[in-house]
Amino acid sequence: MAPKRPDGAGAFPKAVRSPAPRPDQATLYAALDLGTNSCRMLIAQPKGSQFHVVDSFSKTVQLGHGLEQSGRLSRASMNRTLGAIRICRQKLSKHGVTRMRLVATEACRRARNGRAFLAQVQRETGLRLDVIRPEEEARLAVISCAPLVSTRTEQLLVVDIGGGSTELVWIDLSHVPRRERPKAIMRLHSGFQQDPGPFAAAKVVDWISVPLGVATLRDQFQDVEDDAARFALMSWFFEENLSGFAPSASEQVREGFQIIGTSGTVTTVAASHLGLRRYDRNKVDGLRMSSDQIDAVIRDYLAMGPEGRRADPRIGRDRQALIMSGSAILQALMRLWPTDRLSVADRGLREGLLYAQMSADGVLEDGPY
Repeated sequence: MAPKRPDGAGAFPKAVRSPAPRPDQATLYAALDLGTNSCRMLIAQPKGSQFHVVDSFSKTVQLGHGLEQSGRLSRASMNRTLGAIRICRQKLSKHGVTRMRLVATEACRRARNGRAFLAQVQRETGLRLDVIRPEEEARLAVISCAPLVSTRTEQLLVVDIGGGSTELVWIDLSHVPRRERPKAIMRLHSGFQQDPGPFAAAKVVDWISVPLGVATLRDQFQDVEDDAARFALMSWFFEENLSGFAPSASEQVREGFQIIGTSGTVTTVAASHLGLRRYDRNKVDGLRMSSDQIDAVIRDYLAMGPEGRRADPRIGRDRQALIMSGSAILQALMRLWPTDRLSVADRGLREGLLYAQMSADGVLEDGPY
């Protein structure tokens, strides 16, 4: 399946039809991301230029399990997912949330019965999930990372490794004043191609959505028995799928270049590097890792083998196979571009959905991110 590009960037659809709240109201916002592997939700309240999380939910549902072979969502996967969404509905009711954006991504985009499943979700839970296009998924990942953009960054690559796809967005910030660079990223919520008005604009040089994520890449090579050989093949195959991404074709300057990675893979690798026995978002989000440190963690994963990874509390039984396909993607990315540092983001689609809603409503203060 060929990587996808936009015909043109559009604005975000409206989150809800109700009137926007006044900034002084204690309005709660919700964002739900139904991906190929997991169902995740955040409920938050605007606070200054960011937001305060009131409640959250995350569960591995493996909605896309078997999708590569059958082209359909399985009954077992749909049942697991429905159970998770029912819990989300309970949390939304408990907190009285009225402003929300609930979205589904690659698995529901690709599955022949994806739309039928979401209709079933609406009938049984009352929640309507929108299937978003790859370009909107990429935009949401980008704006969620705005607080992590260095004021020294001139060329930025944001990478979102999902379960069913990986989005890469290359942004030129060289014409934006240094102190304005994080804000320029936030303004991309209204589209990759936009009239910035009086502000210096972040220029999206290119973006791509590769239909290979941790689950779909694993499924492509699950018949390869040797652990190390499978890892090498996955990394090579992912790199081959990036050949059409424009920045890959020309040499880039190391100075002022930043990669931000957002995904469970990136945060798991970071937690392993830090030796955390219990995950701590405050230690992981914003961490900068060198390529040598990333390689050392991946070598440890390979040395452990499947059983060792299952027994490792930083990885867990559910993620042991997925961490290797995600690591193959991560290693390919670090090979391709001129940096030996990766900024780790424990944030992504949900945070982007919240920022987009709050920015559109004007309830975020104009301040540093």
